[in-house]
Order: sequence, then C-alpha cells, then structure tokens
Amino acid sequence: MRVTCDVVGENVEECELPADATYGDLLAALGYSPHEATVLVDDAPVPDDAPVAADRVRVLRLVKGG
Repeated sequence: MRVTCDVVGENVEECELPADATYGDLLAALGYSPHEATVLVDDAPVPDDAPVAADRVRVLRLVKGG
C-alpha cells in the first residue's frame, strides 16, 4: 500500500508499506520513533499499533533536534 505522509512544517513523502502495516511501521519508514512523532488521520491522533487504514496522513513531530 502507498501512503502519502505530510510531515507538518517539513515535507511530503510517499511511503510504500506492506498490507498489514501499522502506524508505528509508517513512522519507522519515515525514520521516526513513536516517542518523537505522532500520526494524524483527519486531524486526530491514531494509536501506533493500529493498522494503516488511510492513504494520506499528517505526521506531527513532537521532538526536534538533540
């Protein structure tokens, strides 16, 4: 499955994921951990262990920098 990810304030990326992927897998594909970013579907956060059910999401980085 292909998912368009709008990383808020940064860029838009396309991710190719397996059909059984979770939102945590999506974050990992983008290079983020669940501790530093969250996925929003229709402007509502979704659990990291939920299966991906949207073809377009927003990713909000909670932590940036070191």
